[in-house]
Amino acid sequence: MTAASVASRIPHRLKLNLQAIVGRAYPRVVGANREPSWIFFEAILPLLGIAAYVFIYRALGDRAIAAIMTPSPGAPWGICGLQPCVDAAEQDAYHVMALANVNALIGSTVLGGAMVAFWLNVLWSMASQLYWEKEIGNLQLYMMAPMSRMSLLGGMALGGMFMTSVRAITTLVVGVAVFTVTLQLDPANAGLLLAVFFVTLTALYGMGMMLASLYLLWGREAFNLSALLEEPIFFTSGFYFPAGGFARAGALGRAVLTAATAIPATLGLDAMRQLIFPTAWGGQFWIFSPGLELEVLLVLAAVFLVLARYTLAYLEKLARREGRLTSRHQ
Repeated sequence: MTAASVASRIPHRLKLNLQAIVGRAYPRVVGANREPSWIFFEAILPLLGIAAYVFIYRALGDRAIAAIMTPSPGAPWGICGLQPCVDAAEQDAYHVMALANVNALIGSTVLGGAMVAFWLNVLWSMASQLYWEKEIGNLQLYMMAPMSRMSLLGGMALGGMFMTSVRAITTLVVGVAVFTVTLQLDPANAGLLLAVFFVTLTALYGMGMMLASLYLLWGREAFNLSALLEEPIFFTSGFYFPAGGFARAGALGRAVLTAATAIPATLGLDAMRQLIFPTAWGGQFWIFSPGLELEVLLVLAAVFLVLARYTLAYLEKLARREGRLTSRHQ
């Protein structure tokens, strides 16, 4: 084959792969519009779980504020930290700080609840997708089609991002309005916030692409593994509290935090919280600076996408050699 003929085929292959991306994204985009009830079940109902954390944090904050504002014989100006307040000015300063910290904690919980939608989409609609396609008999058709396997999963990722964004945005807007969260985002940092958000999504869905091929190799254990990973990731990645707090929990906490940074949601959430609530908790519970976390997320995105490409190529070779594209009952 001459170089000219190869060059002439590039536009055709590019068009074919773009059509594959659109074809796989279309059902997820249109499906969300055809089932309006999904918006209720996937956007409103998750607020109940978020509300549980919000009420707990608000109760703890009310206790702290009551300790600051309630005079006693040993502390006529209330308690500031571990010591009695010196005067009314210090009491006011601690009161304002406590209100800001409670607002930031509730806002962080709402933001984490919105990001939960993307993590669940990665686990269930990306990582397990090829296994489900195998079960219903479509996988062999995908493998025979003259397209890149990355285009197949890329279309799933783009469609999933759109479908999940509806739930995440609804959760965020309703949560901020219902729980009266005050955002402190500096407009100058809006561009960095958007960059962190989209790079986090790219890294998350790259991870989903990699897991999709691995789950297919593991077979039925994919479902069990998804269920097993769901809650531990919620905890270690800090969806409902600042993950940087693990660093203050000794060697075990630091080990958990180090492992959690391999999940893009951990650093992405931490960076977005820093940008939205820059003065919260005196900066004691942040992991790294937002700029450094963005750089790490870029590396994670590149690593996961490269690994996804290699695992998909290995899967295709193994499937052709050992006939793993179909189930025995098909």
